[in-house]
Amino acid sequence: MKENTNMIKKCSRCVMDTTAQSIIFTGTGCKYCDRLEKKIKDGGFLTEVRAPKDIHLLKDAISKNHSNNKYDCIVGVSGGVDSTYALVMAVKSGLNPLAVHMDNGWNTELAQSNIENITNKLGVDLHTHVIKWSEYRFLMQAFFNSDVLDVELLYDNAMRAVNYDLAKKNNIKYILSGVNTSTEGIGIPEGWNWVKTDVRNIRNIANQLDPAYKFETFPNINTLQTQIYRLKGYKWLPFLDYFDYEKETIVKWLVKEYNFKPYPYKHYENVFTRFYQGYILPKKFNVDKRKAHLSTLVITGQLTRDKAELLLANSPYENEFELKKDKKYFLKKMRWTEKDLEEYIARAPRSHRDFPSEEKLARLLHVVRKIKNAFIR
Repeated sequence: MKENTNMIKKCSRCVMDTTAQSIIFTGTGCKYCDRLEKKIKDGGFLTEVRAPKDIHLLKDAISKNHSNNKYDCIVGVSGGVDSTYALVMAVKSGLNPLAVHMDNGWNTELAQSNIENITNKLGVDLHTHVIKWSEYRFLMQAFFNSDVLDVELLYDNAMRAVNYDLAKKNNIKYILSGVNTSTEGIGIPEGWNWVKTDVRNIRNIANQLDPAYKFETFPNINTLQTQIYRLKGYKWLPFLDYFDYEKETIVKWLVKEYNFKPYPYKHYENVFTRFYQGYILPKKFNVDKRKAHLSTLVITGQLTRDKAELLLANSPYENEFELKKDKKYFLKKMRWTEKDLEEYIARAPRSHRDFPSEEKLARLLHVVRKIKNAFIR
């Protein structure tokens, strides 16, 4: 699915381009630049979830909305810089978090080391949910067979389910995440991922491989269930928006103070995510998620456009050796041959819309939330 690079039109301000099919160029750059600037002006992701914008007010709200004697919030951890810093700042802010990790069988040793290291140093309890590998591999194989883009829908949905379930069981209303406007403000363009609460889509794709398949150890949460949690007052907050977050400075600080081990790119703490974003997405779907991540850093002044262009001109992998190592690991874990991978990459992509989904409901609820927020303001 290669696109003629001569036909690609690039934003003059950030590094987004027409591989994001919904891009619109404006007098100041593109719609992604404009949206991010407005988001920053309005208060970032905090405005979208209607959370208190002051950390002291947030702490008061969290204290009043839990009935667990030990924990007052949940912080999801992956071993990456964003979630690690979120956990550190939760403790420094006087909160008592329960750290939660979802293990889908693809953790790097470095990620595991970072998680154990930071929770031990902070004295924070860690809950790790492990999905049975045979089931997770089956679901991944079903997604590969169906040639849909968002294989990470599996992890993202399961992670949401685990966090909401633990929040409910522990009578905790606040889930604090490492999501932040400073490094993720542009977000992932439409067409580069899928609705993360679409359990119907997951189930129907799985049933293509085995019509009798039913979820066993795979936690899941659908669109309606997610909305019910929201209506009951559960908040999933972009916690890092409460702090100045200049990524390079924070990484150096975490390395010095907490012996954190960094990664070259965002979300590379997971072997599959690294291989998926660094090889599968560009090769099969002509999608390079680094464009969104790097563009955010450009607009927020953490990176020059020239440096971002230079990074994009190079492979998502540090070197060919690392790519070969990940490919070998992926093939062994999925029980694939080189030919299986080549045939998968060569097949034409299919849309998630080719399978029954919850997309219409998710879009409707999104519109309703936007209208509600507009009136509340």
